[in-house]
Amino acid sequence: MYARGDTVTGGDGAPTDAQVDVAVTALRMLADPTRLRLLWALRDGEHDVTTLTATVGAARPAVSQHLAKLLLAGLVSTRRDGRRVLYRAAGGHVRRLVAEALYAADHHLTGAPEHD
Repeated sequence: MYARGDTVTGGDGAPTDAQVDVAVTALRMLADPTRLRLLWALRDGEHDVTTLTATVGAARPAVSQHLAKLLLAGLVSTRRDGRRVLYRAAGGHVRRLVAEALYAADHHLTGAPEHD
C-alpha cells in the first residue's frame, strides 16, 4: 500500500480506466526482451545509444526504435549532452517495476521462497 493514501484507485477502490490503460501500455513495453534489457541497463543512470547497443547486443537501429517506444510510453526520459542524447529510466517506479519483474523471474527459476 502507498503511504499517501488511496491515490492509486478511483472512488470505489478500483483503479480508473486511465490508470489501467497506462499500466497495460507499460507492461506491454516490458514484454519485449530487448526493451526489458534496456530498462535494466538504464536503472542505474544515463546512457547513450552507442553504450546501450553494446550492452544489450542489438543493432543500433533496433535499439533506437525500442528507445523511441519506451519514450512514447513514458518509461524513459532523455536529455541532450551536446550532440548526444542520454536516456534514463523515468523515475523510481519504473526502476522498481523492472527490478521486481526480474527478481520475481529469478525466484521462479531458482525456486527461492516468496517473500513480502
